[in-house]
Amino acid sequence: MRYSDIAYRLPRPLRRHILHFEVEIDDAVAAFAGELAEGARVLDAGAGEGQYAHHFARRRYCGVDLAVGDAAWDYGRLDAIADLTALPFRDGAFDAAIHIVTIEHLCEPGCALREMARTLKPGGRLLVAAPHEWEVHQAPHDYFRYTRYGLAHLLEKAGFEVLEMRAAGGYFRMLARRLLNGLQFFTAGLRWVWFVPAALVVAPAALVLPWLDFLDRERNFTLGYICWARKTERS
Repeated sequence: MRYSDIAYRLPRPLRRHILHFEVEIDDAVAAFAGELAEGARVLDAGAGEGQYAHHFARRRYCGVDLAVGDAAWDYGRLDAIADLTALPFRDGAFDAAIHIVTIEHLCEPGCALREMARTLKPGGRLLVAAPHEWEVHQAPHDYFRYTRYGLAHLLEKAGFEVLEMRAAGGYFRMLARRLLNGLQFFTAGLRWVWFVPAALVVAPAALVLPWLDFLDRERNFTLGYICWARKTERS
């Protein structure tokens, strides 16, 4: 079992401490959904297993994914299987869209963002979460990492106005997460005998380090970014 599987079973305050990026994303999606009118049409571009669908229970949620990212995932709840660079929807079909930790898996992220803009009505809102310091995952479909400037550039070229760009923690949260990531190297074969000693060394530091995150004011070291954007009237 991965440490993240264990962490998701922890009380929410401790889970926020350990899986800060994921909890920040979940909070952002919940707030984003709460601002939408009942019955609003919402596109989840890169929905995966639809883990955010429950936030849109009173909206017209549409989960779309190419369904190639993780062979162990259940893609059976998708509303459509489609390439995000060629969405099978009419212009202005949606009032809002979310695009959560998917943009790094797209060979042509700019094209996908333009498609999202096309299928959004003018003024439609988009919530994006993108990794900055993150391990390779869902290989071989893992292509890019994003700075705040690169993400803003792609969004603006696609016809969006960036409303807010927020780093999900700074250097010390990132360092804590990377220490916990290291435990995965002690989860195979005979290496399991070293898991507990490694955890006893790593866990205290990983629990303390996030408290120092206030020292990183510039947030140039971060696990990723959460961005709120709006389709411009002219796009």
